[in-house]
Order: sequence, then C-alpha cells, then structure tokens
Amino acid sequence: MSIITDTDKYIAQSYGRFPVAIKSGKGSLLYDTDDKEYIDMGSGIAVNAFGASDKTWVEAVTAQLGQIAHTSNLYYSLPQARLAELLCEGTHFEKVFFCNSGAEANECAIKAARKYSSDKYGEGRSGIVTLRNSFHGRTVTTLSATGQDSFHTHFHPFTEGFSYAEANDFADTAEKAGDNCAAVMIELIQGEGGINVLDKEYVTALAELCGKKDILLIVDEVQTGNGRTGKRFCYEHYGIKPDIITTAKGLGGGLPIGATLLGEKTANTLTPGTHGSTFGGNPVCAAGAISIIERIDSRLLEEVTEKSEYIKERLLSSANVTEVAGIGLMLGVKTAKEPKVIVDECIKRGLLTLTAKDKVRLLPALNIPLDLLERGINILMEVLEK
Repeated sequence: MSIITDTDKYIAQSYGRFPVAIKSGKGSLLYDTDDKEYIDMGSGIAVNAFGASDKTWVEAVTAQLGQIAHTSNLYYSLPQARLAELLCEGTHFEKVFFCNSGAEANECAIKAARKYSSDKYGEGRSGIVTLRNSFHGRTVTTLSATGQDSFHTHFHPFTEGFSYAEANDFADTAEKAGDNCAAVMIELIQGEGGINVLDKEYVTALAELCGKKDILLIVDEVQTGNGRTGKRFCYEHYGIKPDIITTAKGLGGGLPIGATLLGEKTANTLTPGTHGSTFGGNPVCAAGAISIIERIDSRLLEEVTEKSEYIKERLLSSANVTEVAGIGLMLGVKTAKEPKVIVDECIKRGLLTLTAKDKVRLLPALNIPLDLLERGINILMEVLEK
C-alpha cells in the first residue's frame, strides 16, 4: 500500500500536499514511512503546542478515554468545566463557548456580535468590518468574513453584511464602521495572509473607536493564541481588552477544539437554542486542552520570546533575508527566493517549514529544544544561501 497513492486516489484533492507521509513523532522530531527524520518547525500549523506525542498530553487524553469519550452538551462534564474555568480566569473573560475549530469559533463570534446588536438596537445594525488580507475560516460565512477576493469565488451566494478595510489604515476602518456596524473583527497578526503584524497605534485607536460607538471588537486568535506569541494571547502585546476573542489550533495540542471567549457585553447573549455544537467541548478534547493550558506559564512564555529573538538574529544575519516578520514563534521569513522552493529544499534536508504568501512560515512547538532549533535554523540558512 502506498499512502500517497491511496490518498490521491480516495481523498478529495482539496490540499496541495507536500510529498511526505508522516508515520510517527516525538516532540519536535517527526518520522516518515521510510523512517527519515525531520525537524518539525510547522507543528501541524501551530496545533502541536508541545510537539508530537507529548507525554503529559497523552496521559491526560488516555485517562479521559478510560472515563468517557463523549457526552452531549445537554449534560455537564468535568473536563469542560475545568477548561472553561482555566480560560476565563486566565483571561478575565466572562464566558466561553466550545466548538471544534477556528472557523466555528469565528462563526460563534459573528453570531454573538449580531445577536448582541439585535437585542440592544433592533434589526439593521448587523454589519461586520474585517481587514483586507485577513483569513477567518472556510465555512461560507467565515469565507465571507475573509478579506481576500480570491476566496470569494465558486460558492455564491456568500453571507451578506461584511465590508473590508485596509489594515493599519484607521481612517478607512473608521469610515467603514458606520451606523450599521455591529463589530470589527481583526487578526493582530495576519497568519494565512502573510504574517503581517498590525501597528499598535492603529489597534489602540480602533479599540477606542469601538468602545465609543458600542461596536464589538473581535480578535481572531486562532493561530496567535495559547502562548504562540510569547503571551497567553496576542492582544496582551497591545494593551487592549477585546469584547470577544476566538481561539483553536494550539488549544487542543493535537485534538480538534475551538473556543469563543465572551466579555462582559456578550456574556449572556447566547441563550438556550441560539447556538450549539454536538462535539464542542468534547471531554477528551477538553482534557487534552487542559494539559496544554496548565503548562503555559511565565517561564515558557519567556522561552518563546528568547527563541524568537534567536531565530530573528540568526536569519537577519543572512544577506538573502530581507525581513523576519511576526511575534514570538509565529514568524515569516522573506527572501528573494520563492517560498515553496525553499520549503521543498528544506524537506529534502530533513526540515519541515510552511509558507504564508510571500514568506516562509515558522511555527515550531513552544517547547522545541534549543539544540533542535539551532539545527533547524542551520538547515534553513544553508538553503537560503545556496
């Protein structure tokens, strides 16, 4: 049996896969079906926060499997309650809604914002402003929220009510956030859009505008959350408090879970029957997430920042690198070479990286050992200078 051949034969061709079939892994080392070793600096697109087969995570998940794998949200479950407490107490948000992915978390945020506005102001105040080059998911509504024209094809009709402002252009954003606006939804670092970091001055002004006009500020932390940027959540770098944040990816450490954190304004907006999820907050996924969140402490966050500074310093020493964008361990490397060419060559040499528009994207595990990080950067430097 050929995994690649059978995948291409039987699975819908909706992914541009790299020619690597991963069989196993431990920490930041992965192995393919030929037992070739790879240093993993993609971590499942920021999902495997503590790497592959993390012992603490495996033990937590396995223990929960021995208790109960699933119960519907018509009942209470201990892992879900504990995870909710950790998230709310750690962020000072009021309530959380659990789902299965980042797209679902963003769908929930959109619904909560529109219901808040409808409850308070009546119909007609449902507009949501997002930013050009943003990415918020692949459902029809989150594609509508995504500010990239290339995503607005094939699947018409798209959900109405979204408008797109230029990132870091406050005047443009303020103009679009008119009287019919319920919320502004942003990524503080546009991940799929190319690792573009929003200016602090712009974000501060936007938060003030939203506060004055009772427009909800939603921050999409699907990729930036859970320690990825050296803070628990990226909004902490900006000194603001959003009304709603969304998270997923690294939250579950490898299992599918998303969360929408609701602040004071929207804490009681969702009422029985207005939203739901069969698998949201599944006990096994919640147990895995607890084992992740409990270990994101100040020391780990300091290490994320230190590793980020190391990567930037090393890469910027190359004459072939024009920019290293991002915060923490969410970085984009810009060079004269095509990103995919670099990624393909890195794969040959035993290093897994990603792309993000015109950049090579690095999303290593938060706890990647320094020796593996150095080896990985050495390989990347060799490819860049080839």
